[in-house]
Amino acid sequence: MNYTYLVECADGSLYCGWTNDLEKRIADHNAGKGAKYTKPRLPVKLVYYETFDTKEEAMSREWHIKHLRRNEKLKLIKDTNI
Repeated sequence: MNYTYLVECADGSLYCGWTNDLEKRIADHNAGKGAKYTKPRLPVKLVYYETFDTKEEAMSREWHIKHLRRNEKLKLIKDTNI
């Protein structure tokens, strides 16, 4: 299984990524092993994710989400309870 996800950083900003192990990736972010963007903004909290069969689908969705405006990302989060 592959995932596209959004985390909310401690400063309120949002970060989007993809992974094939969601629990490990969030743990890595919070251990400071995640993306350069999230390291100074710890802790992060998972606020949204989608599942995909292939890595390519997850990466494509990540690209699309990264190009959304903040208010559109917040709507995705609001419309989905995780």
